[in-house]
Amino acid sequence: MLGVRIVECYPTNADGVRYRFEAPHHTGITFENPETAELYADVYFDVNGFEEAGTGDRGVPPEIIQAGRDTLVAYFLTQPGTDVNWVASFYGVKPEKVRRYASRVEKRAAGIREGAKERGME
Repeated sequence: MLGVRIVECYPTNADGVRYRFEAPHHTGITFENPETAELYADVYFDVNGFEEAGTGDRGVPPEIIQAGRDTLVAYFLTQPGTDVNWVASFYGVKPEKVRRYASRVEKRAAGIREGAKERGME
């Protein structure tokens, strides 16, 4: 939808299948599981697109910072070496709250995709 997709790939430097997020004007990024790739796509839709290029290895794209805590939490959950407990510890909240933040992003992204579909923008 809107040029955004997740494709299965089999990199030669990895064991098994990986999931590559692709979007216009975005350097593709690969994930070990489809759920993380889907959450990344949700963040992408939530902020109306962003680019990782130029943010460095540990930077966060400005669009994500400006979008608010729930979007930033969801973005953190897509990064290597982080999980719900890490993000909860970082923010000083319980893991359940982190899951609620991510769920909000998923719901908003679903609404955006549904709206685009209704307008014939696939």
